[in-house]
Amino acid sequence: MSPYGKTAQTAIAAVSRLAEVYDPARRVKLNSADIAENRHLPQPVVAKVLTILSQAGVVNGSPGPGGGYWLARPPEGVTLYDVVALFERLDDNVSCPYGPQYCGTGPHCPLHFDMLKVREQMVTFLKTSTFGRFVGYTPPAAPPAPPSKGAKRSLNVLPKS
Repeated sequence: MSPYGKTAQTAIAAVSRLAEVYDPARRVKLNSADIAENRHLPQPVVAKVLTILSQAGVVNGSPGPGGGYWLARPPEGVTLYDVVALFERLDDNVSCPYGPQYCGTGPHCPLHFDMLKVREQMVTFLKTSTFGRFVGYTPPAAPPAPPSKGAKRSLNVLPKS
């Protein structure tokens, strides 16, 4: 159901697996074969994705026998955006369904502003969703905002019929 390519999907799957085994008390390492087997993914692609994630500082790794990968930060400190942005273009450009020469060179197509809104919603979702969600982490609830001065309270009373 992801709107992104297979490489970004593989990266999300790999990081979500590392989030599942994350333990702040001890470093749990998984190699690319472990992750590929658990997520039913091709091992060479998982290995390539983990290398890119390691270079970006999302995961750490150690080579050789007994080596493997682990999250560089707790799962709630890694957003989906941190991962997807490494594999997908998330810039402000939205592909026009009328073709690349339509929007921006004349009037906007009929879908232009709706597509911009969907893109903004997706980026907001990616930036606010962490891998903590994969392991049941729930962020603390924000305290309710105090009422503004001069605001009247509404009792939401329904009129009698």
